[in-house]
Amino acid sequence: MHAIMRSLAFLSAIALGAAAIPASPAHAQQARAGERADFVLVDKSERKLWVYQNGRVIRSYSGLQYGDQPVGHKRFQGDERTPEGRYTISYGNEQSSYYLSLHIDYPNAQDRAHARSRGRSPGGLIFIHGQPNGLPFDARVPGDWTDGCIALSNAEIAELWSLVPDGTPIEIRP
Repeated sequence: MHAIMRSLAFLSAIALGAAAIPASPAHAQQARAGERADFVLVDKSERKLWVYQNGRVIRSYSGLQYGDQPVGHKRFQGDERTPEGRYTISYGNEQSSYYLSLHIDYPNAQDRAHARSRGRSPGGLIFIHGQPNGLPFDARVPGDWTDGCIALSNAEIAELWSLVPDGTPIEIRP
């Protein structure tokens, strides 16, 4: 259902030449006709995210924000780390507590097995998202502040939202 809603919003935006749903301030860039991500790469140490289409970088973002413990792979619920490895962006959430969010399908089978072997929960609900709702559109929380998610500016997540369809693979490197 989310995929259908996002696809319709994306197609409507292209057909009308308007911003993708949900509406975002005019200074947020949107995908151009024909642009559609087929892979996303995050390098945690460089704090960069690259969006690929057919092996070519079509966007990049820097200054990513992570959880309060940004070094190392997420292992357990509450460790405030961002996962590392290959995952999928499974759906977008317009009703997020943050300005838009794209769900990363952490934990995978290996993550669950590791946590289970230690009698712990791997956690979940990892997203790429904007800043907390209620802040001015251009405001940004300083430093690392998420519980393991990847935060961008609101303008950046609005653009990313318009580029990344459900099911897009993502690799998060240390």
